[in-house]
Amino acid sequence: MDKVLKVIQLIENQLKQFNIGWLKERNKKEEPYRVLVSCVLSLRTKDPVTEEAAKRLFKGANSPFEMIKFSTRKIERLIYPVGFYRQKAKYIKELSKKLINDFQGRVPANLEDLLKLKGVGIKTANLVLGRGFGIPAICVDTHVHRIANRIGWIKTNNPKETEEKLKVIIPKNYWIRINYLLVSFGQRICLPVSPFCSRCFVNKFCKRKGVKRNR
Repeated sequence: MDKVLKVIQLIENQLKQFNIGWLKERNKKEEPYRVLVSCVLSLRTKDPVTEEAAKRLFKGANSPFEMIKFSTRKIERLIYPVGFYRQKAKYIKELSKKLINDFQGRVPANLEDLLKLKGVGIKTANLVLGRGFGIPAICVDTHVHRIANRIGWIKTNNPKETEEKLKVIIPKNYWIRINYLLVSFGQRICLPVSPFCSRCFVNKFCKRKGVKRNR
């Protein structure tokens, strides 16, 4: 665990080179409904597009009660050009109704109830628990799965296995933060193809599993 923590600290240090707002806000929680809807918007959509679409949408509808007042067409216009925006607009409205009917308009703060929501999988549920409620949970997306295996922390075949293995080796106080860290690291340094190994602070600790070409 000491070596893992050392690598996490090195990643944090390297990310300080970039202007990343959340890096200074260790314990800041986000509104759970916004986290949940943003997850819906992010599917097969680049982060900058998702962020701008979320800003437009939440400017007028910041809760399930406000969202159901919007027509599906209006939601479509606000979230365009996210991928599959028509399907997502319908789902956001259905999801908002479900939260009102089954959970008094509140996003549930436990894994079991979150997974009852149509279209919500373990990745989204863990993200909501961590970012929305401050409940320790490891959200494993493609960056987390790839980098944890690439460095050599673990050897797993799917996100579920990755989550379970990371729970054992990562200190619990980093469970929420590890997603932020590895996503930002994966977007800037540890790229999926041709990572910047020559400038990476983690270089001497990394086994470079699966890396065929680097810079």
